Amino acid sequence: MAAPSEDALRRALAARKAAVDAQAEAVRALKAGGGASKADVDAAVEALKALKVEAGAAARRLQQAVGAGAGGAAREELRQAVVNTLERKLFYIPSFKIYRGVAGLYDYGPPGCRVKANVLSFWRQHFVLEENMLEVDCPCVTPEVVLKASGHVEKFTDLMVKDEKTGTCYRADHLLKDFCKEKLEKDLALPQEKADEFKRILAILDDLSAEELGAKIKEYGIVAPDTKNPLSDPYPFNLMFQTSIGPTGLSVGYMRPETAQGIFVNFKDLYYYNGQKLPFAAAQIGQAFRNEISPRQGLLRVREFTLAEIEHFVDPEDKSHPKFVDVADLEFLMFPRELQLSGESAKLMKLGEAVSKGTVNNETLGYFIGRVYLFLTSLGIDKGRLRFRQHLPNEMAHYAADCWDAEIECSYGWIECVGIADRSAYDLKAHTDKSGVPLVAHEKFSKPREVEKLVIVPSKKDLGLAFKGNQKMVLEALEAMSEKEAFEMKAELETKGETNFKVCTLGKDVVITKKMVSISMEKKLEHQRVFTPSVVEPSFGIGRIIYCLFEHSFYTRPSKSEEEQLNVFRFPPLVAPIKCTVFPLVKNQEFDDAAKVIAKALTTAGISHIIDTTAISIGRRYARTDEIGVPFAVTVDSATNVTIRERDSKEQVRVDIDEVAPVVKQLTEGQSTWTDVSAKYPAHVGPQSEQE
Repeated sequence: MAAPSEDALRRALAARKAAVDAQAEAVRALKAGGGASKADVDAAVEALKALKVEAGAAARRLQQAVGAGAGGAAREELRQAVVNTLERKLFYIPSFKIYRGVAGLYDYGPPGCRVKANVLSFWRQHFVLEENMLEVDCPCVTPEVVLKASGHVEKFTDLMVKDEKTGTCYRADHLLKDFCKEKLEKDLALPQEKADEFKRILAILDDLSAEELGAKIKEYGIVAPDTKNPLSDPYPFNLMFQTSIGPTGLSVGYMRPETAQGIFVNFKDLYYYNGQKLPFAAAQIGQAFRNEISPRQGLLRVREFTLAEIEHFVDPEDKSHPKFVDVADLEFLMFPRELQLSGESAKLMKLGEAVSKGTVNNETLGYFIGRVYLFLTSLGIDKGRLRFRQHLPNEMAHYAADCWDAEIECSYGWIECVGIADRSAYDLKAHTDKSGVPLVAHEKFSKPREVEKLVIVPSKKDLGLAFKGNQKMVLEALEAMSEKEAFEMKAELETKGETNFKVCTLGKDVVITKKMVSISMEKKLEHQRVFTPSVVEPSFGIGRIIYCLFEHSFYTRPSKSEEEQLNVFRFPPLVAPIKCTVFPLVKNQEFDDAAKVIAKALTTAGISHIIDTTAISIGRRYARTDEIGVPFAVTVDSATNVTIRERDSKEQVRVDIDEVAPVVKQLTEGQSTWTDVSAKYPAHVGPQSEQE
């Protein structure tokens, strides 16, 4: 039987509380009236107690359903255990720690660097190599003109509020989100209509304007978290770090907020390098910088981070993908906008059906959603805690055809880790307009085609006489007319001799007469089609993916004494920081020499490993390497054959020394599984396994 929904539990609790209030009133009436017998009063009191017990049970059931109480504590406990282990084992630590650190900046230690390198190496294999992409590496410092063209200088903002007395800044949407979540999790007496309202706000939070955010903050009486002072109205704050290029300080630059613009401005050269053929994709891995208002949540929201981005250039008239059939049968959680707006949850959908029904805009976008799903699950992300959420209307840029986020659930909730967007032709057109360099593609026809072309011929002389210094702006506006606008103007000019025409750059209407412009359709022979390609962009936040992987991989198990819990990271061999450890069972020259032979063979095979010859028990050594996620351990207890232990099952097999490196290499590269190895080699049960 399915568990009751949160809404049903809230209604049940409200009914129980109403019954308690009614019975309490009945008890008061009996006592006040004076005419009731002691037995009647006692019976009424007992009934009240029973109703209170039922209400308490209903409250606990609701508390468990919304994740408060034990559920919330469990999430916090998991997070603390993971973060403590990561910092203690130097996966990552706050930057500039001896100077008390800087919010939103972190250093990766040795095991963290290796995990990150392994994730990026697999990203290159999975995308760059398999999709034959062109990889580039562009500067972090970007001239202002580039980011003006892309819209970042004007629009790359988050909404901020200030403590009106101290000036402390906060993200407006974060404050509203925290308020709604806390009410839903902790206020068990919340009326159903209010609960529904808060859930809807959480679902459409990214869709709220500054005015709507400000109105909700005022309506709910949200104040500064630390001081309880009133807050200002929300206003935009640009997240880019500004700098200057050169000693004069006159050339303004910014630390790039994304890596994509470096690819867009190089499109012409990349297109030529690719033999002037579409589609093709360019990729880049690099640092990006965002001056976050109030960084929090560790690696999830930082001011400097690694992005891996792909710009797939495609003909806007043909967004099919030849390899879409390879991912069409994948089924996973999808969260289209209609489910979000109706307050429903994500649902399992087949990717092929989502594309065929138009839920996902086109095959190329769908193909990359499928490839992202395979990438994340291969890293070790739990399939049940991964969903693809479609952007709501206000979230999506006006030029985008469709946009989805790969969101991963962790102790902080659902976190956006990859954005997959069909950005249409906006970026290349914007840089074409700003730079004057046409960033276009060509389709050559096998035979010339006769096409009808709109021809707009302004009369510079007549425009100059009429508009003098504004001639250029009027001329450009006329030439930029769409076919529909041009023929509406032509009809007006032919019937009236003149028409009003809005020139946006002037901010007003002007009068255009018949002699100022000629509008016609002409038949022409064309040998090629010139067009601006569309762009499908998957953008990966590597730090966010890695943190979610840490949480999804972490678990504890009891030691042999069962007095303590041992921490384990179940990293797949693909991303494990160290693939193998080598342990001489006891301090013995023969065993030490054998360990050196094995280590040399592992090095030759390109397998990262460590030798541990410390005097502590073998069980303790296993536990120490399990804690950093090493998948395989070689225990040297003989000069001729040794044991290989698998981390999660703790099973061991016995293997000849000269076979160790080939076996471990096959396991770490996915050419064989532990099941294959355990079927081929004899199992080992001995003292070393018993000491765990």
